Amino acid sequence: MLELYKESCEACSKIITNKYSTSFSLGIKVFKERFRTPIYNIYGFVRFADEIVDTFHGYDKAALLQDFRNDTFQAINQQISLNPILEAFQQTVNQYQIESEHINAFLDSMAMDLIDIEYDDLLLQKYIYGSAEVVGLMCLRVFCEGDTVKYDELKDYAISLGSAFQKINFLRDLKADFEEKGRLYFPEVDFKSFSDLNKKKIEDDIQSEFEHALIGIRKLPDGVRLGVFLAYNYYISLFNKIKKAPAAQILEKRFRINDGKKMLLLASSAIRNRLNIL
Repeated sequence: MLELYKESCEACSKIITNKYSTSFSLGIKVFKERFRTPIYNIYGFVRFADEIVDTFHGYDKAALLQDFRNDTFQAINQQISLNPILEAFQQTVNQYQIESEHINAFLDSMAMDLIDIEYDDLLLQKYIYGSAEVVGLMCLRVFCEGDTVKYDELKDYAISLGSAFQKINFLRDLKADFEEKGRLYFPEVDFKSFSDLNKKKIEDDIQSEFEHALIGIRKLPDGVRLGVFLAYNYYISLFNKIKKAPAAQILEKRFRINDGKKMLLLASSAIRNRLNIL
């Protein structure tokens, strides 16, 4: 019966992923089956932590996040939890030997969102490392299935991809982050005078990270390459929409990729992956 409990907890993480992110859900669905559950488990964990800091208004977010951290490591150490999301996550952490420093770095970045910070380059690097890059490294542990040589070969590319994704999220959500949450992640950028020059500098940085990340995507195991390439293409498509817009428009709207376009990206990504022309 314990196996039924574990499967039920994993199903909860899958539901969370599908509810919160159609884009990442689509990428996971094209993974080989053995990779899907552990990635759902990772996403469920990071999604819940993010929800604490972003939406649990009216509650003591710092206390809730600290409780979540404590419960996470208790689950990992005991290899069991009555929290379904943490139960599923600890299974993946223990099976794939995901480093505790990655988990702590992620939770540290979530905690940074609870305080007013004027970001400089070092603080931004720390935030992106914890909020995005280490999530990519957790997933890479799953993708490499214990092959530490492969992991070491690919980890820098995973870091570049996570960083590029996060910076696009920052650009996409610039208005909401500033007006609703009081956050502005880019150093030396004033929301009220955000310019095309500011935007171009950020975009050039993202472009170089994407170019580096694609080298690593080509080297991923067959069972996950298409899913990661699909996520890459989704963000490239979003990036291209943002690049075409003037800075003033970035401050007024949130850019999206519609479901029809996502299906086209899936088809084109699958064809390019099959023909090995990534």
